[in-house]
Amino acid sequence: MTAPLDMIARQQPLASPFGYRSTAAEVIAGTDLAGRTAIVTGGYSGLGLETVRALADAGVHVIVPARRQEVAQQALTGIADVEVRAADLGDLDSVAAFTRSVRDDGRPIDLVLNVAGIMATPFAHTAQGFESQFGTNHLGHFALVGGVADLLSDGARVISYSSGGHFRSPVRFDDIDFATTPYDPWVAYGQSKTANALFAIGLARRGAKRGILAFSVHPGGIMTELQRHVPREELLSRGWIDEDGTPNPRFKTPEQGASTGLWAATAAELAPRSGAYCEDCSIKGIVPPEHSDMTTGGVKEWAIDPEAAERLWALSVTATGVDGF
Repeated sequence: MTAPLDMIARQQPLASPFGYRSTAAEVIAGTDLAGRTAIVTGGYSGLGLETVRALADAGVHVIVPARRQEVAQQALTGIADVEVRAADLGDLDSVAAFTRSVRDDGRPIDLVLNVAGIMATPFAHTAQGFESQFGTNHLGHFALVGGVADLLSDGARVISYSSGGHFRSPVRFDDIDFATTPYDPWVAYGQSKTANALFAIGLARRGAKRGILAFSVHPGGIMTELQRHVPREELLSRGWIDEDGTPNPRFKTPEQGASTGLWAATAAELAPRSGAYCEDCSIKGIVPPEHSDMTTGGVKEWAIDPEAAERLWALSVTATGVDGF
């Protein structure tokens, strides 16, 4: 694959005052977001919870879609100006009900941070029959953003949480749901994370006329509930934990993991780079096709390819019945 010039320009390395160990509080310190409204999926645990906390401290009214509403309410106790509404990203009917409730309010939406996700799950299907990781991590968020598209303010930002896991697979357009090939939970996860990055490319193009910016982010390695489906033996063999269950010291804390998404949501210097894949509060560039070590950072061409983004957009519109742009 030969990278188009616009893709190369978008992914030119870009540094910032922040880095690998920066925290959400440090990134957003001094930023006044009073009067803004944000939607944060997965906003009641791990990175999402830290994201909500930081945004609320900056004056943002935060809407948290939640499959487990009581759990979410309890986790968010004590954080000002946060509301919880029912939504299950693995059920497009549930997502549609959520977006209808937001549209009924008529409140402009300034930020959407698509933090929620599942990883390396056993083979399963969403309520509408899609492979669960692709359906939850990508299609659910695609339908959510499309469902509130008319409410996005001019200059709004949409942040999709991808992962270095996108190295594991491009979008498998010929067999997204593993109907004809054996299921591999890590390939399925990688496909869904590539889709998250491609969604930002497609949205950046469509949102440009309204000044809507879209970015994808790799938050880094963090031990959260995301790993709940990974057997302990595999966590050990991958070096993610030691025999005592202590996470590898190279991993970030949830507060650190939330920083890149907040940087992408607020950094003025990123405005000309809509569609970029970000990590460690920076842009690190495109890695060669043969590069397989995701720990070194960077992005695969297949995750930022405009043609793949257009193909994914068309597929997603057909799958969800939603195209707000």
